[in-house]
Amino acid sequence: MPEIQYFNAVDSRDEMLASLKKDGAIIVEGVVDKSFINSLREETDPYMELSRPGQDEFSGKYTTRTGGLVSRSSKCRDLIQNQLILDMCDGLLLEHCGRYQLHLTQIIRVKPKETKQLIHKDKWAWGNDLNHLEPQLNTIWALSEFTNENGATRVAPGSSTWEDKREINEEEIVQATMKLGSVLIYTGSVFHGAGSNESDADRIGLNITYTLGWLRQEENQYLSTPPEVAKDLDPKLLKLIGYSMGNYSLGYFTPPGDPGELPEVVPPQYAVGLKESPSFGYVNYEEKESE
Repeated sequence: MPEIQYFNAVDSRDEMLASLKKDGAIIVEGVVDKSFINSLREETDPYMELSRPGQDEFSGKYTTRTGGLVSRSSKCRDLIQNQLILDMCDGLLLEHCGRYQLHLTQIIRVKPKETKQLIHKDKWAWGNDLNHLEPQLNTIWALSEFTNENGATRVAPGSSTWEDKREINEEEIVQATMKLGSVLIYTGSVFHGAGSNESDADRIGLNITYTLGWLRQEENQYLSTPPEVAKDLDPKLLKLIGYSMGNYSLGYFTPPGDPGELPEVVPPQYAVGLKESPSFGYVNYEEKESE
């Protein structure tokens, strides 16, 4: 029977990363406490409660998805920058890019009566063109307990290297049961899917994912967090959501203005009032320009 390896937040990061690369998924317990979750829920529940369910079997007709969390929740911003997760991103993603970026923020609420989701790979967001590398690291934070009964995520450990068309058997799948405040960390290449909720309560998870800096983000962070909102965020978070160069020449823009009024080519952070780096390539954030 396959298993997902469980860790505590204080365990070796190297061992976590080795297990993640081997199995495609791990669970880390005790990362955040109940009071943190309660505060996060206070910020996000008003949006979640008014989110509409999906319209097809894959998105879930009894499942709601609530995004745009960078601008909506300070606690979500804290989780996006959680050092444990960034350490896993460093070890998994920097093999194939100069920097990684935030890919998606989404609260997934699986309501009673929801059926199990089709087993899939998240990297299929880019089609079937990235089988030669790992493009993505994903997290699901437990905002409620994840149990077999309420639809804990179904994962096929070790499936990161399996062919996309491979048929997945039920005996190869386990459910990622976990306590409140734990996090499931999994790759974009591992087969997984939400379980069926046969309980009488919602199963709520916070999906935060990261990808290579030279790929298109699933959630368009520039529209979800436009410059007038992003300008007040921490510079490190700005870099994560995409207000920096994806590589030497990826992401620049030409600001609107009269002829000769503004520079012809500037990096993304120019839009939020941060100084240009001396190098056009990888951008180092500096202090905001004096007004």
